Amino acid sequence: MRLGRAAIDGRIHLVRVEGDEVVTLLCESDHVAADVLREALAAGIDLESAGQRRRLSEVALLSPVVNPSKFLGVGLNYREHARETGLDIPERPTLFVKTSNTIIGPSDDLVFRRESTRQADFEVELAIVIGSRARNVAVAEAHSTILGYTVCNDVTARDAQLADGQWVRAKSFDTFAPLGPVIVTADELGDRPLHLETVLNGNRMQVGCTDDMIFDPPHIVSFISSCITLEPGDVITTGTPPGVGFTRTPPLFLQHGDLISVEVMGIGACVNRVRTE
Repeated sequence: MRLGRAAIDGRIHLVRVEGDEVVTLLCESDHVAADVLREALAAGIDLESAGQRRRLSEVALLSPVVNPSKFLGVGLNYREHARETGLDIPERPTLFVKTSNTIIGPSDDLVFRRESTRQADFEVELAIVIGSRARNVAVAEAHSTILGYTVCNDVTARDAQLADGQWVRAKSFDTFAPLGPVIVTADELGDRPLHLETVLNGNRMQVGCTDDMIFDPPHIVSFISSCITLEPGDVITTGTPPGVGFTRTPPLFLQHGDLISVEVMGIGACVNRVRTE
């Protein structure tokens, strides 16, 4: 199943995407900030129910989640990325927080002030979306708490990251988390390795595969839930493959007018124009 959040006739809907059509499952609000996925999960809405059918070309897909109770990330979770940074392979997931103001849709502009950062870097990531409450779940049970997966560009201000010595500010600038275009449920995506890539202005920057992950999604969910209760609609980004901008010679950072695309096989792509102020 492929789930999305869409603007249709001035209202926000949770939709099931089926080829070139969408099925509206829930009309939540006329307010753009409505997190219809969280509300639907909380209400126990049948995500497979019938509904009004509209062509995909007639709707605008937004970020599938807009206001999660928690937006967490795992750093250094690909072996090759850890190697390119010169850091040791971590013994346990390294967690950080991204704040919800970072979330934008899969085709929205990525906007930042040049006075705030001159080192905005791209990071294609597979993101977990939680479907049911997870507290102290075992690795073997973690799959049952995952609704599905989406794509995230975990944009990072490297200069802020270096200056602060920790990651919250660097990860949490406005617009620094394009999400989408849809959530693909775990049962449809399966357990096969997934190809990830970043393309900047037509040039491939990052290429990776989820089989290079150090900690897979069930291990990540189990580890987090041992100390942080996860709620439906929570988002967890799972790390990036090699090829990020700051490891290049010379370093390469996002500039005004750039077109940045991050894609995960089987889910889709976020394609965002960079705009500096």
